[in-house]
Amino acid sequence: MDLSVLHLDLDAFFVAVECKQNPELKGRPLIVGGQSRRGVVAACSYEARRFGVHSAMPMYLALQLCPDAKVISGDMEAYSKNSHLVTEIIASTAPSFEKSSIDEFYVDASGMDKFFGAFKWAVELRKKIIKESGLPISMAMSVNKTVSKIATGEFKPNAEKLISAGTEKDFLSPLAVEKIPGIGTQTASFLHDMGVRTIATLREMPLKFLVSAFGKNGIALWNKANGIDHTPIVPYSEQKSISTESTFDADTIDVKRLKSILIAMVEKVAFQLRDQKKLTSCVTVKIRYSNFDTETKQIHIPYTSSDHVLLRTVLELFNKLYNRRMLIRLVGVRLSNLVHGNQQISLFDDTEEDINLYEAMDFIKHKHGVEKLVRATTMGVSSRVRMEMNAFSGKISKDLLDKIR
Repeated sequence: MDLSVLHLDLDAFFVAVECKQNPELKGRPLIVGGQSRRGVVAACSYEARRFGVHSAMPMYLALQLCPDAKVISGDMEAYSKNSHLVTEIIASTAPSFEKSSIDEFYVDASGMDKFFGAFKWAVELRKKIIKESGLPISMAMSVNKTVSKIATGEFKPNAEKLISAGTEKDFLSPLAVEKIPGIGTQTASFLHDMGVRTIATLREMPLKFLVSAFGKNGIALWNKANGIDHTPIVPYSEQKSISTESTFDADTIDVKRLKSILIAMVEKVAFQLRDQKKLTSCVTVKIRYSNFDTETKQIHIPYTSSDHVLLRTVLELFNKLYNRRMLIRLVGVRLSNLVHGNQQISLFDDTEEDINLYEAMDFIKHKHGVEKLVRATTMGVSSRVRMEMNAFSGKISKDLLDKIR
């Protein structure tokens, strides 16, 4: 039996929430994002998109294209609240679902064929979400997550699309390679330089060549171009926090070294945030002195996943926390109050340069490994400390850590 994977994507989610809260905004060109000239567009209405405005565009350029657009700063608390509302509606109906971001969901609707048809059930679910949440949402169904997601994006807004089993390649062939989830600006540019612009052309590339060019990600690209995706739907569960810490071989009072380790920790957890499409609004720094006294200090900040914002916050907390001038045996960083959201759509006050930098950094880390790109100030952090940070996050076994020690 073929799988029936449903992808649900709230249409222009941030804008839709703003219009829900203020109906007078409906039908107007709206832009959500940073108010300053160097700010970027986090989201925009379909009315603004007709002028060429799109997310991650510099705000000054967006206003040149659409000077009559109304700019809204954005309200992550309202977006998070409405996201949870839609999540609860889906949870009350769907047998199994995955929440992949603040405005996207995957549902395993395979079992619905026993009743009155998976696609008909999906149509009814979409109607229920629209009625009970007051928000517009699109959906597409196919045999896997990749094809369903691409179809939703192609037919939005107000989409209801079924890609029948066996027709995946015909649907994908004429589309641009950028339509494949996971292909960002850097990868697309690399493919274009090779003359690969459509999914059909990517499908014809030798698998060995793609692996040599992109590493193991080349296999994923080839599979997706062929409409193959065995990624399972991961049942939804709300992660509360992301954290990491390190205990030193010898207690230290070297503040420069301590700050380097904290910076390395922020690089690690910030990358995890962006990789999981999450944002944080609460940062905690932890220190344990040589006498085992443990102290923490936390602060609430606007939702973010930016290294530079989190770095500044962590170092400020450490400076306020470390006032006893005693030897330290452990430091740690924890990010909590997590919500689903993309880096690009959340950095309301960041610049185009910031976004491009993080995209390039994450691209390199995905391709070559997290440890291959670090700040110069953290190059003195030992491999043992870095591995202990990973071990705390459950990525390296305790046995291996003991051998290193």
